[in-house]
Amino acid sequence: MSKNKKLALYPGTFDPITNGHLDVIQRAVNLFDRVIVAITTNSSKAPLFSVNERLEMIENASNGLDNVEVESFQGLLMDYAVKKNATAIIRGLRAVSDFEYEFQMALVNRKLANGIATVFLMPHEKYTYLNSTIVREVAKFDGDVSSFVTEYVQDKLKSKFN
Repeated sequence: MSKNKKLALYPGTFDPITNGHLDVIQRAVNLFDRVIVAITTNSSKAPLFSVNERLEMIENASNGLDNVEVESFQGLLMDYAVKKNATAIIRGLRAVSDFEYEFQMALVNRKLANGIATVFLMPHEKYTYLNSTIVREVAKFDGDVSSFVTEYVQDKLKSKFN
């Protein structure tokens, strides 16, 4: 990748990817030449979907966005970011309550790799309450998640809980 190309990583567990995540991805692709949606494993979370299933759902949801790639990684985000020559880390902020944790993480990440910026993007306000945990809980009890996720993800949720 040439030096003037700006690559951003959007890390997360994406279990599953929501319309809020997609909104942040669409905002990021307007700011950066390339965006890698980077699926990570979180030792404090027990995911519903495998890494491969999440890769597939994100690839389906981001189909049509030419400058989006989907990968998975393990280990420290900043080690991965340095390896990929990323210029920025994208973090979504839904509410003020997200800020303190994200701010702390951004400062730690800056210590680990000073040349990589953290960029906070807010999703559209209609998604500020939305997260993957809520989506999984609604889907588990056969609730309507059609306004929270793509139809493809909705089908995957239904098959997971049936």
